Amino acid sequence: MTGVESVRVLANRVAARLPRPLDRMRSIKLKLAILMVASGTVAFAFFALRIGWLPPRTTIAAMLLALVLSQVLAHGMTLPLREMTAAAKRMAQGDYSRRVRATSRDEVGQLAEAFNQMAADLAAADQQRRDFIANVSHELRTPITALGVVLENLVDGVAEPDPATLRTALAQTERLSLLVTELLALSSVEAGAVALDRETLPLEPLLKEVVAEAEVMAAAVDRPVRFTITTTPGLTVHADRARLHQVLLNLCDNATRHGPARGEVRVTAHPLREHTVIEVEDDGPGIPLAERAHAFERFTRGGRTNSGGTGLGLAIARWIVDLHGGTIAVAAPGSRIRLTLPNP
Repeated sequence: MTGVESVRVLANRVAARLPRPLDRMRSIKLKLAILMVASGTVAFAFFALRIGWLPPRTTIAAMLLALVLSQVLAHGMTLPLREMTAAAKRMAQGDYSRRVRATSRDEVGQLAEAFNQMAADLAAADQQRRDFIANVSHELRTPITALGVVLENLVDGVAEPDPATLRTALAQTERLSLLVTELLALSSVEAGAVALDRETLPLEPLLKEVVAEAEVMAAAVDRPVRFTITTTPGLTVHADRARLHQVLLNLCDNATRHGPARGEVRVTAHPLREHTVIEVEDDGPGIPLAERAHAFERFTRGGRTNSGGTGLGLAIARWIVDLHGGTIAVAAPGSRIRLTLPNP
């Protein structure tokens, strides 16, 4: 700790121990009035003590003028605080639209600016929460409704329990199971309950393993594609193998679903300064430029066609990459996802 920091810490400790006789007052303007009267009285008393005499009427008039002026000036100083109090009460009721006029450059003005930023962040978080609930309800309702229709037809004898009908029911059950699994995974990641087991691992075998699994998944949804892997020989990353496998498999699965059938998915990896870059690109139309910033939000599909995904995979991938201290983003031409991981 430097000398300046030591002095600052000592000053803070001394300030914390000083008496605060005006804490019981509920109005800052009243506190300022008492401050003006008390300081003026002490000043005039010292002045009278030194010169031996003061005109009483002049002294009282000066005190009154100072008191009136302090109240006029205090109005502008305390108005943002009153506005923040009113806005905070509205926020407690769920209204985040109120803002405080922040024109001064002092500590109150800085507090007002911070309050406005906090209100904007809370409003955005509340809107995201509402959207999340609406999207979860929609995503859950779709497979449940479809499964209910299939089972109702079977019970009523409208449909026979043939393999095609049972496959439909199984597909909806698997979709529902996937959604619940991803919701639980996202909740665990956001809550910080996911612990990373990092190790230095060769990247090429991991990519081959991921691609082999992605090919099986693509064949299962009748969207066969051709995968190519291009990587620097001997390239390694310091990461949690299971979590990185999850991220890469999700990116390959997205590329399979959103690219053209029998197209190509290119997986590349190469070192760049202090990072390792992994890219997954398909031949699809890609995500529009205006929507790329929101591609990793929950239940967002980046303007692409719904091909059976839940819209949660990229959100989970972003959280896992953030835990690794890396970045993930949509790169030009919009059908390429770029992942960077820091080198140890």
